[in-house]
Parts: sequence; C-alpha cells; structure tokens
Amino acid sequence: MTFIWPAMLVSLLCLPFFIGLYIYLQRRRQRISASYSSFAGGTIQSRQPGRLRHIPPLLFLAGLTLLLIALARPQMTVNLPRLEGTVILAFDVSGSMAAEDLQPSRMSAAKVTGSEFVQRQPPSVQIGVVAFSESGLSVQAPTNDQEAILASINRLEPQRGTSLGYGILTALNTILADSGEASTSENEPTATLVPGGTYGPAIIVLLSDGENTAPPDPFEAAFAAAEQGVRIYSIGIGSPAGALLNINGYTVHTQLNEKALEQIAGLTGGEYYNAQSEEDLRQIYDNLSPELVIKPEKMEVTSIFAGASLLILLIGGGLMLLWFGRMP
Repeated sequence: MTFIWPAMLVSLLCLPFFIGLYIYLQRRRQRISASYSSFAGGTIQSRQPGRLRHIPPLLFLAGLTLLLIALARPQMTVNLPRLEGTVILAFDVSGSMAAEDLQPSRMSAAKVTGSEFVQRQPPSVQIGVVAFSESGLSVQAPTNDQEAILASINRLEPQRGTSLGYGILTALNTILADSGEASTSENEPTATLVPGGTYGPAIIVLLSDGENTAPPDPFEAAFAAAEQGVRIYSIGIGSPAGALLNINGYTVHTQLNEKALEQIAGLTGGEYYNAQSEEDLRQIYDNLSPELVIKPEKMEVTSIFAGASLLILLIGGGLMLLWFGRMP
C-alpha cells in the first residue's frame, strides 16, 4: 500500500494520547466506584456490562485509526478486468509524403487523419505511434493518453526513402513489446524470427502513399503480421494522379499506390481505406475485437477506509446507546 499524502500519517501519533486518556479515566472511575461502594457499606451493585464496556471504546479507536489513515489517501494495486485493444498508427514519413496532391501536403493530411482517428477512440484502446522511412522507429509506446499520442504525431516530418516493410515490422515489434514478448530488432527485421502468438485485439493502421523504395519486402512483413493474428488496415495518403516533387534538385513524379496498400491489407485480413473518407476511418475501430484483460493498476481507496471508519464508529455509538444510554 502507498499513500498520496504520506505526511498525514503523522496524525496517527495522537492515538497513544487517546489510549492513555481512556486508561486514566477508567482508573479514575474505579477509584470513584470503590469510594462510593465503601461509603454505602458495599451494597452498591454495578449495572454495567462488565468487560464488554471496553468494546465501544475499542471500536471508536479502530474507526478513528482508519479515518486518520484515510487522510493520507491510501492507494492499492488491484487487478482490474477490462476490455482492451491496441492500435499502432504507422506513419510513412518518407520524402514523397511532402507531395502536395493532398492539401497542404500528404504529411499534413496523414497527421490530420491520424489525429482525428485518435480523438474518436475510447479510453480502453491503447494507441502507439510508429514512423518509418528507410528504417522504422517506435515514436510512442501504446497508451491511452491522447495528449501524448497527438504530440508525437505532430512532431513527424518527411525524411528520405520508403520502406513499408520496416514500417510494418516496427509496428509489429511494438505490439509484441507491449505484450511482454521478445521481438526482432528494428534495425534488422526478419519476418521468420517473430515469435509465435495471436494478437487478435491488436491492429496496425498503415498511413502511407504506398510507394516502396527500400527493403525488406512489405508483403513478407505483412505475412509475418498475419501469422500473429494482427490485421493491417492501410489508409492511402495521396491521389492516384500523383504530383511532381523536387528532391535534392531532381524533379520526380510520385503517386498513390493503392494496389500495394490493398494487397498488404488483404494478406492480413484487413482492409484498405482512402484518407479522404471520414466514414472509412470510423469503420476501422469497428473491426477491432477487444478482449478481456486483467491488468494491475493503482487505485485510491480513501473512500473504502473512510466508509469502514464511519461504519465502525456507528456500531460503537449504537452499543454505547444500548448498554449505557449515552454517547461517549
């Protein structure tokens, strides 16, 4: 057990004072009772409930102890069942994403699309962010902190070439790492080394223009994801007509490769969507099958201590009224 305000536990030092005061009052009562008994010739008989008279004060002491502990705001680690799913947003940050066939650019459109998707998700969905160009990088581990997710998306900028395979394998490794499994190296992904398992409540959302210019093979990476039960939902960023882009003094033509994105999604049992359709984005979560998981979480239990304290104090007060006809 931990405490949010541990300094308040100092209040427990007042308990010895109350215990000492009670002992003093009991001894004083015994002296007064003995003097009256002697004065009356020993004929006075007590109608008190004997040793049971100590029960109400003990209950008051227990209730006060719990109430003072509640002031420190105790926390306990509890195992809570909940429905949970994981979504990895894999962003293509290659140079071609600077093209302006989607205004103001493909990269900006991808950020807007990803941000809108994040904001629609309930807290039970853990979202991670992966960026890939010629290599892959896990930018944000899966979390339900939407501010952290959106901040990581806003930091993305176009880089160099494109490796869809790196993007998929890095996203898959992020899922495996979040599940506590060993994963392959992000620098040297090898589809055959990905450990076996089924991650049905996890999906990869691939935001890309679909142009691949660097190994590994994206279809082998998609097959590795399919073996783990991880579906890929690809979102096409760009236009089939394409656009001209100036890179290092060279003018190149880049266009949306919908066929590649459709094949990648199809290999895993996922679907291809176009970023220009908001309804398509809403359907992605509908295809996520969350599962019931048990996770340890810290929970403040102040109310439990306070409630137990009040209950014990009420029982003690009731016994005082029943046996003595008065409250202490």
